Amino acid sequence: MFSGGILFMLFVATVFIFFIGIRIVRPTHRGLIETLGKYSGFAEPGFHWIIPIIQNMYYVNVTEQMVDAEPQEIITNDNLNARVDAQVYFKVRPDAVSVKNCQYNVGNYQWQIVNLARTTLRNIIGTMTLKSANSERGKINTELHEVLMRETKEWGLEIVRTELKEIDPPKDVQETMNKVVKAENEKIAAIDFATATETVADGQKRAEIKKAEGVKQARILQAEGEALAIKLVNEAANQYFVGNAQVLRRLETVEKSLQNNTKIVVPGNTELVNVIGELAGVAPVRVGGKN
Repeated sequence: MFSGGILFMLFVATVFIFFIGIRIVRPTHRGLIETLGKYSGFAEPGFHWIIPIIQNMYYVNVTEQMVDAEPQEIITNDNLNARVDAQVYFKVRPDAVSVKNCQYNVGNYQWQIVNLARTTLRNIIGTMTLKSANSERGKINTELHEVLMRETKEWGLEIVRTELKEIDPPKDVQETMNKVVKAENEKIAAIDFATATETVADGQKRAEIKKAEGVKQARILQAEGEALAIKLVNEAANQYFVGNAQVLRRLETVEKSLQNNTKIVVPGNTELVNVIGELAGVAPVRVGGKN
């Protein structure tokens, strides 16, 4: 009975020790196993068992993390106070050496990154004017990223990226900058309006020129038509009325009079009556019964 109780207690103790020594490492973490305070093993994701009390396992997150460098006042090269804030994205490399370095080569790597980023920002922005700092954010991000990568190389970290959240000037400087921007925008708008007005005026001018050219061309064509008509009349006169220029003139007068329905009296013994009669194909009528 006594030995059986001891065996049962030993069994229960063994089961208890087994269960309290179980460690499960998730895929987002890696584990460091220490035996009596000394590093003794690296734990990949999955099931692990350690000796309770004698061994301990420390979990390390290997996913991407973000720390805020916290806002700070930085004096720029033109002696203006700029409020600067940035964010740093990093992760612990998942290999055994990197995980060991982030625990044994640096005390608190997150706190260290924040302070290193703040110091680096002061060094970078302190050499720039406020205007250049605002216009060269990409350059600042690049320099900050390079410095953090270099300085954290032995910490087992990978600096993924850095981002400037804000570079805000003092309130009075900001108001002045806003006025300058507003004035520049108004200037650009005025130039655009003047350019548009000039374009419209040029269009109207070209339209008037085209119109005048059209009138000119029409008049030229009309004059050419009239000249051609005169030429044809002259040729007809030379052919049919040689030596009868006065008769031709009288005939033209009669033609114009008839167009206006004007009644005229033509003496019967004139040559014009003979000409009209010949053109109409009738014999002239003699006044007073004379042939």
